[in-house]
Amino acid sequence: MASGIPAALERPHFIGIGGAGMSGIAKILAQRGAKVAGSDAKESATAEALRALGATVHIGHAAGHLADDATSVVVSSAIRADNPELVRAAELDIPVVHRSDALASLMEGLRAVAVAGTHGKTTTTSMLAVALTELGLDPSYAIGGDLEGPGTNATHGGGDIFVAEADESDRSFQKYDPQVAIVLNVELDHHANYASMDEIYESFETFVGKVVPGGTLVIAADQPGAVELTRRVRELSSLTVVTYGESETADVRVHKVTPRGLTSEVTVVLNGKYLTFTVSVPGRHYAHNAVAALAAGVALGIPAHNLASAIGKYTGVKRRLQLKGEAAGVQVIDSYAHHPTEMAADLEAMRGAAADSRLLVVFQPHLFSRTRELGTEMGQALALADASLVLDIYPAREDPIPGITSELIIDAARTAGADVTAVHDKAGVPAAVAGMAKPGDLVLTMGAGDVTDLGPQILDHLSS
Repeated sequence: MASGIPAALERPHFIGIGGAGMSGIAKILAQRGAKVAGSDAKESATAEALRALGATVHIGHAAGHLADDATSVVVSSAIRADNPELVRAAELDIPVVHRSDALASLMEGLRAVAVAGTHGKTTTTSMLAVALTELGLDPSYAIGGDLEGPGTNATHGGGDIFVAEADESDRSFQKYDPQVAIVLNVELDHHANYASMDEIYESFETFVGKVVPGGTLVIAADQPGAVELTRRVRELSSLTVVTYGESETADVRVHKVTPRGLTSEVTVVLNGKYLTFTVSVPGRHYAHNAVAALAAGVALGIPAHNLASAIGKYTGVKRRLQLKGEAAGVQVIDSYAHHPTEMAADLEAMRGAAADSRLLVVFQPHLFSRTRELGTEMGQALALADASLVLDIYPAREDPIPGITSELIIDAARTAGADVTAVHDKAGVPAAVAGMAKPGDLVLTMGAGDVTDLGPQILDHLSS
């Protein structure tokens, strides 16, 4: 058996291997010496990156893609029961392993940092991974997006630290036993799996309860859901709680965030001392993510001033306010935001960066269930833009819900005073945006679906 690989994962087959979470685990296993195989719906740069590591990647889903000698089939919660490879696994009596169990097994024996929260996980995880790498600690990491620098979402490092996103959407973050847990926020989302805030609090309490004895919870001091969670877990005797934020009572207090175009300068107060560092993405939301990463690194025993300098080396994650380019004096930026809170945070950040110029948004709602529950709030967030185009809902793993369309968001946006237009033909968006934009404007493509593909097309139209 290859070193560091559980027997069940020596020859794993991943269904949906190109996904952000699945591909990260597959990459780490391949780097550890496992014989990795899998399938995905379409060809991608991720599939090519996996092949470069020695993995076998099939395009499309078919029973014949699953090798008879596979030691397990790895799935995420998005894989349906009638997937032909999953059906074949049952016929061959091959064990099925959830993605979270596979990730948990990779963390065993290492000092794990698990980052949870409705939004900000990818950025915070990335900031910490970049900082630890910059400091020569050679961490392993699994992230839900590709880092701009190394261009990957995961790596197997030689150090004793493993930094990972902890997905609360399907309760799978309860599988981990971290030394440090970060909770950025606690909000109602993932409506297919949670019926109420009480269920979400219970789920986060279970996650926090899995922190190893003597470990640390780093948690936001300003966000109401996080404050309530802190109240609920304060009595866990084996847990050190470190709060961060702008609250005067925060253990790591955000003293000032100064915008610098598409970057920010952040000053914190830690142990009575002021510390200033640069964050390469704009806005208060991302500044707070950086402070959470700083606090987690300190909890691992790393000097704060070293971490602050190293966090400044973070250059971004694809789709997290990623500058796609500039043409005809117009900058085009891509945002993964799809929950109202993160939409508002990114729009506020871009509003500040735009200064006296206009902010134009192309928004694609993600999931029918999320639109049903939060469509009004999404529309209200769009009022922060000068003008918005709203696409049809990106279904992802869901079937349509009768009566739930983008019109819910558009109506709410117009009620909030927004200039918003419905667009049902995505192919016409690049030309429409190029016709609207003027030199100095910022264009933001926003959403967790394939709206990200429009950025380069908009730039092409602007250029011509």
